[in-house]
Amino acid sequence: METVARSQPATGADAAPKDATLIYRQSRWTRLTHWLWAFSLFFMLLSGLQIFNARPQLYIGKESGFGYNNTILQIGAENTDKGPRGFTEIFGHRFDTTGVLGWSGPPGQETPRAFPSWATIPSYYDLGTARVVHFFFAWVLSATLLVWLIAALFNGHIRRDLAPRVEDLRKLPRDIVDHAKLRFHHTREYNTLQKMAYGGVLFVLLPLMIVTGLAMSPSMNSVLPWLNEILGGRQTARTIHFTVMVLLVLFFIVHMLMIIAAGPINELRSIITGWYRTDPPEKHDGPAERSI
Repeated sequence: METVARSQPATGADAAPKDATLIYRQSRWTRLTHWLWAFSLFFMLLSGLQIFNARPQLYIGKESGFGYNNTILQIGAENTDKGPRGFTEIFGHRFDTTGVLGWSGPPGQETPRAFPSWATIPSYYDLGTARVVHFFFAWVLSATLLVWLIAALFNGHIRRDLAPRVEDLRKLPRDIVDHAKLRFHHTREYNTLQKMAYGGVLFVLLPLMIVTGLAMSPSMNSVLPWLNEILGGRQTARTIHFTVMVLLVLFFIVHMLMIIAAGPINELRSIITGWYRTDPPEKHDGPAERSI
């Protein structure tokens, strides 16, 4: 792909030297699937929290209930001397989370619910609608991941951009220090931490989210009865599913912070149009050309 040199007047993190170069960094398949994932995960998260509200506990194993001592997370409400209070209990350690988790709502209209109304779809309690929304976007997510995988294999995106090389591991300590100091290098290639983060999401978290979701489906249990056994039981699958959700939310937060720190205009332009502004050659290491 031929590069296009342009002057990019800007301020702050997006300020560009006169010899900065615009390159075509993100393919149309990468951009399309990125936004489909973002859209799908948004609706899956909020509808998933609504589904979780129907049973706001997490367990390890195949069974759950009062007869089993396998609860690792519980969100609820209890009556106290100060009135109803919300709590979150993790591995036996209880925290007061009134107003956010367990007991929330407008003043004088608080109700017992694990996650507040502003964090769920629908905002009111409707398990049926939440399940329809959740499952629909789960299939959209799965199909999008498959499309991305096929496209990334054919255009070399995985091999060229995501697969870590030995030299990437050698650069890891410096990359960590650079990120800690908010010192970013705008190059054609992903840095080591980007490869690790994106690879972890695409090849570990998203597939694990899909597999554990299938394991919780009674209809899939009749087709793939061994899936729950591999995961350690239906309750363990549900706990893993929830944990992956938390990790994806944390990834999103860090991802947004890094975009802001590295220069939001340049980063957003890359994932919207495909064009990305690189540093002058003398400011970074790495190959000068890469086509997508």
